[in-house]
Amino acid sequence: MIDHVSINVRDLGASGAFYDAVLGTIGLARVVVKTGTIGFGKTYPEFWLNARPGSAPAAADSGTHICLRARTTDAVDAFHKAAIGAGGSDDGPPGLRPE
Repeated sequence: MIDHVSINVRDLGASGAFYDAVLGTIGLARVVVKTGTIGFGKTYPEFWLNARPGSAPAAADSGTHICLRARTTDAVDAFHKAAIGAGGSDDGPPGLRPE
């Protein structure tokens, strides 16, 4: 149903480097790079970063949630490790949420 997702970022260079590190763990790479935008995907851009340097920081409780599919728990763990290593934060380690 959803073809792609775009998010705005204040620093396209820093955000691009972060997403290079984390998205590579689940098989996504830069497939489009243009002035002010980067598109990540496998064969076509599914996840876009759009430069909006003047945007306000998003509040931690904004409610925004994007879930990306990973084929294995090892890929989830690698994604999490890369995200934390690249400066990301979390609400807890990866794992099943039976609730």
